[in-house]
Amino acid sequence: MSGPTTSPKDGAAAARSGGTDATALDADALRRRVADLLTTHDPATTDRLDFLRARFDAGLAWIHFPEGLGGLGAPRALQQVVDQALEAGGAPDNAPRRIGIGLGMAAPTLLRHGTDAQRRRFLRPLWTGEEVWCQLFSEPGAGSDLAALATRATRDGEGDGWIVDGQKVWTSQAHLARWGILLARTDPDLPKHRGITYFVCDMTDPGVDVRPLRQITGEAEFNEVFLTGVRIPDTHRLGGVGEGWQVARTTLMNERVAIGGARVPRESGMIGLVADTWRRQPELRTHDLHQRLLKLWVDAEAARLTAERLGRQLALGQPGPEGSGMKLAFARLNQEISGLEVELLAEEGLGYDDWTLTRPELVDFTGRDAGYRYLRAKGNSIEGGTSEVLLNIIAERVLGLPPEPRTDKDAAWKDLPR
Repeated sequence: MSGPTTSPKDGAAAARSGGTDATALDADALRRRVADLLTTHDPATTDRLDFLRARFDAGLAWIHFPEGLGGLGAPRALQQVVDQALEAGGAPDNAPRRIGIGLGMAAPTLLRHGTDAQRRRFLRPLWTGEEVWCQLFSEPGAGSDLAALATRATRDGEGDGWIVDGQKVWTSQAHLARWGILLARTDPDLPKHRGITYFVCDMTDPGVDVRPLRQITGEAEFNEVFLTGVRIPDTHRLGGVGEGWQVARTTLMNERVAIGGARVPRESGMIGLVADTWRRQPELRTHDLHQRLLKLWVDAEAARLTAERLGRQLALGQPGPEGSGMKLAFARLNQEISGLEVELLAEEGLGYDDWTLTRPELVDFTGRDAGYRYLRAKGNSIEGGTSEVLLNIIAERVLGLPPEPRTDKDAAWKDLPR
């Protein structure tokens, strides 16, 4: 197997097909399936991992995926019916925040661009959390301009595969990951967007060296990853050779929705923390802070409702560039709200003594103090696409404005200044 056997359109169609009649899967039918699962695998007596595997095999993991891949080919909008019924039955979840990169980025890409064999190999342990994923995209010289990446993949002269050399940076959870979604340059003679190929990288390969990156918070939540002679079989290539940028766009659109488009209840997240402090400590209030809090509360509610709309749009198909708008708003709001919180708490807000180097599995905005939130929010406008890049995407693909001049668009990558 040297490459994908399905096109993006085929992958999308597969998500709507399967042996089950999707039109017959209404909310009541799905509740009955959940009841059957809970009867045969009582959460009180079934091992957590065994239950998650059984849920996946029953098609109740992500119901809009095809049968055999954790789904039933049912409408995505009905997923909440399944989740609510399982939660009411005491079923364990798959720790979605811990495996967010796999769920939000790798899985949609595998579904749309992967082969049948790739989907069957990777999706089940990805969803159950047995295998954590990371994203090997950004590089020291190719962050905002991702297509300028320099990591090279050359044909393995000894077999049907590739040898990868290069460096990646800002890689969340690389120290925990079993697999990484990787972009590498396979043809330097082509323009930068056309000479890239997309791979699945084995993070246990001896040529993979993961090193912590200490942040302003004192943590090492991110990593830099050095790739030296890493061997990747051609069966771990997603999409055609040189078509990596098209595959990566699927990943990036889903990433921005995952970061900025999560569906949450009213007054949740950081605005809820600040509003709670405001109510509990009236001595902190001033007219100016009151006006700023009201404005940010309205902005946060508008963003939340927009995320709801985006979620409904997502249920009907693939995410579009509108996800960039949500991610942009998420970053701006987090930074403004965290700044307001520090001002509201005055001297208390300036305190921050957690400088011990740790390597957390998750980013915890709610379980830390205001100083941590203020510092960590600075990264929101960088991770998942910088705000400047997102503004360009919105201008060009949402508003239809003329693109910025790009003098390097048709030049071979090898001829570009670096």
